[in-house]
Amino acid sequence: MPKCLPLLLGRQVTLDAALRSVDDMLLELSYPSKQAALYSHLREQQSGIEALVTFHLGLSTTERCRMSETREWMCGYYNVCIPVYVDGWVACPGKRVLIRIPLPYKLGEANDFGNVEEKLRCEAATFVWIKEQCPEVPIPYLWGFGFPSGQCFTTPENVPCHTRLLWNLRRRILSLLGYPVPCRYISRRYADTLSKSGYLIMEYIEGPGLSLLSEHWAGQDQQQDRQRRANFFRDLSRIILSLARVPFPRIGSLVLDHHGTVQLRNRPLNFRLQQLENKSVPTDIDRDTTYDSTEVYYSSLLACHDNRILHQANSILSPSDGQAQLAVLAAMRALLPNYASRRFRDGPFYFNLIDVHPNNVFVDADWRIKCLIDLEWACVRPVEMLLAPVWVTGKRVDQLPPGEDLDAYHVVLEEFFDAFDREQSSLSPLQNRDVSLTTDMMKKGFETGLFWFFHALDNPKVACNLFFQHILPIFAGSTSEDSVAGFIGYFAQFWKRNSKEIIKKKLRDRELYERQLTNVFESDLWTPD
Repeated sequence: MPKCLPLLLGRQVTLDAALRSVDDMLLELSYPSKQAALYSHLREQQSGIEALVTFHLGLSTTERCRMSETREWMCGYYNVCIPVYVDGWVACPGKRVLIRIPLPYKLGEANDFGNVEEKLRCEAATFVWIKEQCPEVPIPYLWGFGFPSGQCFTTPENVPCHTRLLWNLRRRILSLLGYPVPCRYISRRYADTLSKSGYLIMEYIEGPGLSLLSEHWAGQDQQQDRQRRANFFRDLSRIILSLARVPFPRIGSLVLDHHGTVQLRNRPLNFRLQQLENKSVPTDIDRDTTYDSTEVYYSSLLACHDNRILHQANSILSPSDGQAQLAVLAAMRALLPNYASRRFRDGPFYFNLIDVHPNNVFVDADWRIKCLIDLEWACVRPVEMLLAPVWVTGKRVDQLPPGEDLDAYHVVLEEFFDAFDREQSSLSPLQNRDVSLTTDMMKKGFETGLFWFFHALDNPKVACNLFFQHILPIFAGSTSEDSVAGFIGYFAQFWKRNSKEIIKKKLRDRELYERQLTNVFESDLWTPD
């Protein structure tokens, strides 16, 4: 039996599978030991974490926090969530809260210092903004949060009276003078607990009949669950339309600054930017970058594709693979004017929860949305990037070539569009004026290729597959082997002037990468750096 090495989330990988993967498997194989080290550190910090939660909740001497056992911790791709029980909690008897801690080894913190704080400040800003601007969107209650810089924020109810009075006075004065008003959390200082990682302390979602949508969606019966899907799609449409009700003048992310003010002053942060930076791939998008036009933003995303090829050791598998990737990027630049509408070039732009999927949504027995639990990676983006959900048939976006799977996807998607149309028609004319474009663009996106183009632009890992499956046939007509080979040979040379030399260099990089990966599997005892 081939030797297997552990990955995160209980997975394992063989050498053959690792060599075929488009991910940096040297990095992936380092994560289990890094996770173990982080868990050990957090266990050592138990008393400090309990004191930190006590501080944020404003607990009395008769109320006591207990950090849960490690087996109860919930580790996702970018955070570990630790339940903390509160005995004798008068404000909420018998309850618990969740302290959510970012995983620095997944966010590029070692290569780009400050990434963890950026993620936390954007996530906290999203909580605050939705609560203030779209209170009908169901999200957990945020008890407080802290950043690696040492600054933390608590609710007004849990601070001394004189601090609360001064805070209220300052808010009123700033409002009268026309300055941005700080959010409804008060900036404070606390001890060094979690000072390197930062945290969010939020409501633990639980209750009779509540469950994650993922517990039901994958095993659904397409006919029996039609009504429950209709309930879910209706609620999802309401959330999308609610968030789109507030147009923005620029593309970017909301961020909570050091004064506690929420402002649109951060780069449009999604997990793929920090994923690339975690792989030592520069994105060349500074944290304080926002975009006034779509064209510059789209060009920045295409530049991230270029940098992945240039800087990731295993970005190119073979000479033919290298030519195909370069041809696709050259063609995407050429085709960009077909999808970047001049009408919406300068906005308005819309707030988008780009990471909504069944593992992040709590529903009741009828699949009505009761809470969205993961608000990270939300950002303000162009209207063309408000795309229909892709996960509704359990397939990834690059697993939907023309055929039965795509047909099944369109069937379920029609249910979503019907729900979206009904919810949109219920809006007032004033509200509908700003968001009426979204449903039309989402529907037409499949005919024009817009849906596939912007998924390819957003995700370097699937760009090639999506281009050859869906975009090339729209423009080239024929997708015969000869026509595809002709397209690749012609367009690859237009990516950069020295494309052939770059491919040769990347193949040498891959040879070194494969030797390193092979040594890892042949080693009896491997300890990552």
